[in-house]
Amino acid sequence: MLLEAIAKNNFVVVGRAGIDFYTDAGVRAEDAQRISVGLGGSAANIGAGICKLGGKAALVTRVSDDSVGSYCIGQLKHYGVDTTHVTPVGGEYRNSLAFYESVVEGHRNVIYRNGAADFQMDDADVASVDYTSYSALITAGTVFAAEPSRSAAFQAFELAKAAGLPLIFDVDYRPYSWPSPEVAAEVLSRAAAQCEMIVGNDVEFGFMAGGYDKGLDKARELVRTTAELVIYKMGEDGAITITREGEFKTGIYPVEALKPNGAGDSFMSGLVTSIADGFSLKDAVLRGSACASIVVAKPGCAPAMPDKTELEAFLASHPGPTPA
Repeated sequence: MLLEAIAKNNFVVVGRAGIDFYTDAGVRAEDAQRISVGLGGSAANIGAGICKLGGKAALVTRVSDDSVGSYCIGQLKHYGVDTTHVTPVGGEYRNSLAFYESVVEGHRNVIYRNGAADFQMDDADVASVDYTSYSALITAGTVFAAEPSRSAAFQAFELAKAAGLPLIFDVDYRPYSWPSPEVAAEVLSRAAAQCEMIVGNDVEFGFMAGGYDKGLDKARELVRTTAELVIYKMGEDGAITITREGEFKTGIYPVEALKPNGAGDSFMSGLVTSIADGFSLKDAVLRGSACASIVVAKPGCAPAMPDKTELEAFLASHPGPTPA
């Protein structure tokens, strides 16, 4: 069911859109004479990446009723993301804002999330979606960090499942968004247990399991019990893909990185669109890894996401991946 649904390449993505400010390549914040602006936010990045790679994506979220919110909507449309369910909210709620350096060593990423507009997504927002129009639902962990967004996201899970859609979950644990680690561990574990596909890194699975050394066991347990597919990412050591038929390990495509931002979002978009394009699961994971490498080697997040031409050129010229 999961891979067949992904093959239709039409996703409803639940989560945030934000605005990113970032320095030129190699420039630290204190030395910046200018900064660039781009679309950010994990769900928005995933949606933009899917569309750039030939898929379809619609975003469900709230944005601030101001020029920043208008910018986010305009950028989503620029990348081809359906904004029908992107709803402005007024008052003192503001879009999330990230300011980061395009450097790796000593990288600093400052994220402003006070009174975040996307956390105001409520049950009415997710209930207005016709889930039968899509083939799968994708979300990332940040959507569960506060109310009413948390309850709305779980409601979206229920509605999507009732419409026959599988759930795809990027754990994406961001401590600054949560009231406590204990709440985060409980809620993220509850979300993961409902999903057919879960993607996360070794730290995130370890966090949900209550100990870093228990993370891989947690990933395997999810496949034994509820999930069809789990991808356990290990940074430079590649990833372990776990299914009910077995598991396999894949390497990465080393590049000279400018920053860590956007890698996970690009991995997800590359993975699902490659499955949709008929690649084997192993090749799809590798193509997702290639997308992640492309993004970390360029400034920005959504602007750095590759299209098909760029992805194919990268794969044709890169000597990787590293041995699994």
